[in-house]
Amino acid sequence: MTGAPRISTYFHVHLVSDSTGETLNAMAKAVCARFEAVLPIEHIYALVRSQRQLDRVLKEIEGAPGVVLHTIVDKELRAALEQGCRDLEMPCIAALDPLVTSLSRYLGASLTTKVGVQHTLDADYFQRIDALDYAMAHDDGQQAPNLETADVVLVGVSRTSKTPTCIYLAQRGIRAANVPLVPGAEPPAKLFNLTRPIVVGLTVSPDRLVSIRRNRLLNLNERRESSYVENDAVRDEIIRARKLFEKHRWPMIDVTRRSIEETAAAVVNLLNEARNQRLAQVVGAPPGDDQGSAA
Repeated sequence: MTGAPRISTYFHVHLVSDSTGETLNAMAKAVCARFEAVLPIEHIYALVRSQRQLDRVLKEIEGAPGVVLHTIVDKELRAALEQGCRDLEMPCIAALDPLVTSLSRYLGASLTTKVGVQHTLDADYFQRIDALDYAMAHDDGQQAPNLETADVVLVGVSRTSKTPTCIYLAQRGIRAANVPLVPGAEPPAKLFNLTRPIVVGLTVSPDRLVSIRRNRLLNLNERRESSYVENDAVRDEIIRARKLFEKHRWPMIDVTRRSIEETAAAVVNLLNEARNQRLAQVVGAPPGDDQGSAA
């Protein structure tokens, strides 16, 4: 006998930022995900940089009581927001304060009061744009002769999340390319002679892959059966792929139960491990024991 389903609890969460609000939004989602059956109703106020804008925010907060999270840097605006929340008897939380305070004490450094400094058009920003252009240009085996310029090359059969993982990695400034393994076709020869990038194989359980592919065909209004979704054929595809990965000693990541973010994190660990090994070879020291793993 199964228990009665839990009723979800809804609550308003007001996210107030003097920048784009991306950091605050990500933090709120991560925290709210830790609570079962709790569904936040998000109200996002970005680029709040004047008292007039803040007054409108406080009016909206008053109309939908809840929790207020903020990343306001300006001291006067911050004080006005916190006082307004006290008047409304609502909790007001400075989301970054604990981390910023701890780092300030450790570093012994003063804090910047510049708004939106994390979004400055610096070298890192242009590196991310370049990585995104690279991922799009080298998607699905395109420009195979240029794979040597990648940081990482993802290899796998169709529908193993190669493209979205490359896009996610690009947002972190990592130049990622991907090469599909197509039944009856050989991968580009260049793939087997790469020296700079690491090559990572993506694998998945046959049942999961069949389900993903069937949903893909339904979205395309394609209902004909083919080896693309036939259980034995799919299993053979995956077996051949794994044998290829093992033959060339490429690390493998099983994406069956991983989100795109988790797969990307495993790739980053492998990249860090490879870079640590290269650095150790340069300085003549053994690599550390704290290297990343895809397990």
